[in-house]
Amino acid sequence: MNEFIEKCKSIVAGYLGNPNMSKDEIFVVWSCKTLQNKKALLSATAKGAPYFEITYNGDKDETYVDVYKKERNYVVK
Repeated sequence: MNEFIEKCKSIVAGYLGNPNMSKDEIFVVWSCKTLQNKKALLSATAKGAPYFEITYNGDKDETYVDVYKKERNYVVK
């Protein structure tokens, strides 16, 4: 699983346009492994950094990346 997390952090750094970004600036919110599949949710400490959902499909040996950006935050009462 650690190898997968390191790959995820490299993907995030590359997407943010900073491949030399410190791995300490990228954090894992949640991760899991089920059978041959893995998933991790990550973001970075930079202000406005997007949220990443990275999934590894062990059957197809493929990695999928979804990127989310917060549009706004408001109160509902």
